[in-house]
Amino acid sequence: MKKKVLAAALTAVMVMSMTGGIVSAKDKEEGTTFVYGTTGYSEEMGDAGLNPHDGYSGWSCIRYGVGETLFRYNDNMEVEPWLATDYEFVDDNTVKITLRDGVKFSSGRDLDGEAVKECLEDLIKNHDRAPSDMKIDRIEADGMTVTIHTSEPCPALINYLGDPYGAIIDMDYGIQGEGGSANVAGTGPFVATEVSPTEITLVKNENYWGGEVKTDNIIVKSFTDGSALTAALQTGDIQGTYGLQYDNYALFDGNPEYQISSVATSRCFFGQFNMESETMKDQNVREAIAMGIDKEGFCSVIMQERGVPAAGAFPDSFSYGNKAVKAKSYDPDGARELLKKSGWEDTDGDGYVDKDGKKLSITWLTYPGRLEQPKLAEYAQSTLKDIGIEVNVNNTADASTFAKNGEFDVYVSSITTAPTGDPEYFFTSVVQTDAPKNLGKYSSEKLDDLVKKLHGTFDTEERGKLAIEAQQTILDDDAYFFVSNLNMGLVSKANVSGLTAHPCDYYEITADLEVK
Repeated sequence: MKKKVLAAALTAVMVMSMTGGIVSAKDKEEGTTFVYGTTGYSEEMGDAGLNPHDGYSGWSCIRYGVGETLFRYNDNMEVEPWLATDYEFVDDNTVKITLRDGVKFSSGRDLDGEAVKECLEDLIKNHDRAPSDMKIDRIEADGMTVTIHTSEPCPALINYLGDPYGAIIDMDYGIQGEGGSANVAGTGPFVATEVSPTEITLVKNENYWGGEVKTDNIIVKSFTDGSALTAALQTGDIQGTYGLQYDNYALFDGNPEYQISSVATSRCFFGQFNMESETMKDQNVREAIAMGIDKEGFCSVIMQERGVPAAGAFPDSFSYGNKAVKAKSYDPDGARELLKKSGWEDTDGDGYVDKDGKKLSITWLTYPGRLEQPKLAEYAQSTLKDIGIEVNVNNTADASTFAKNGEFDVYVSSITTAPTGDPEYFFTSVVQTDAPKNLGKYSSEKLDDLVKKLHGTFDTEERGKLAIEAQQTILDDDAYFFVSNLNMGLVSKANVSGLTAHPCDYYEITADLEVK
């Protein structure tokens, strides 16, 4: 693989058009422009920058039209070819993939087997999740085909190749810049000319393989304040939004000047307990907390019916979804009895239970990037007070640091649990003992065995059964609790077309986006 090219400075970044000329942001200012406000792009979310081989930045690479994967997901979350045209499992450990002809990177390089091989090898070398997900042993390139050999059977390999970290980029062009300023050359309808942790400037790819790109310029702006995002849409500073807070939807719903595209997703708001916290080591306390959260009330009152109460990690649209598992229901009286069993009672009449002269007080860690999460913290603070638990909320953009340091009792975040249309992703990313997002240090030999079996099972029905058993295991252990699945909405001006919400939560800025 050729050495990566490093940018000297972000302000000097330019991209090569596929006709060989240099295109700068200034050269492309003419034409139609779409300004997009989002709460889904930031360093705290782990997706700043466009390098798909770095954390969750692949989401931004795909969301904003720079990169594409070999396979993608349709509206039913079924895998279909994208940069690939076909695949064949030669045996349990080998898959041969045929690539699409006539595709070029924005750098001008042709897409072929060698380019894909170089990209995937760099992914496996640098990414935190891809190696354990895909189990790639070696890759062979031959013209317009690549053959992937895995170290063990990997039934979900094709699904994983549709994960945003699988965006195919030109490794000859390299990674320009670092972290939240990283830029890449992909195959998508747009080319990034400037990238920072808070804003991305894009221009249309004049020679996009997928047909006409209907908008000339895109500006993606990061917002951390929900009120500011709403105000920007109302004043016309932006023309479309992702992550609008739910109590503001009424301002736009039914207004002829705006439109809302909504879809049910597998994004789930959930909590994990710190299993190394002395307080949380008591399962009665963990179970009482789960029983003290009013999910129905949160979804109806706070989320304005744009969330669905969750029992497990997956929505009802999956065979292994909420209806297939049993979770603790909201039961304040039952929660108080559990606390009493562990010796927690209100002996001084202050409204909070105590034991050995110490009040039951917990730290609830979350972050503001997902606007629903601070609201959930406030709501839980109220309902848990009703059963005698004091909740101290730490709502911080630096939540990941606090979480990694174990400075929490409950950590609430959100994740798209089945972004590849398959259940394995959630367990390998969040739950199994060595999962990168298992910040509560939960460990279960039974769960790990189930995940290992899931990873090696090809039969779809059997995979669903294993996903149900794995969910039930973590629910019975009271290691996690699940609050709500998201009905995602994209709000835009009425003169915007082609901004459509997708159930996988990946595809936002596409060639079809048009400002009329």
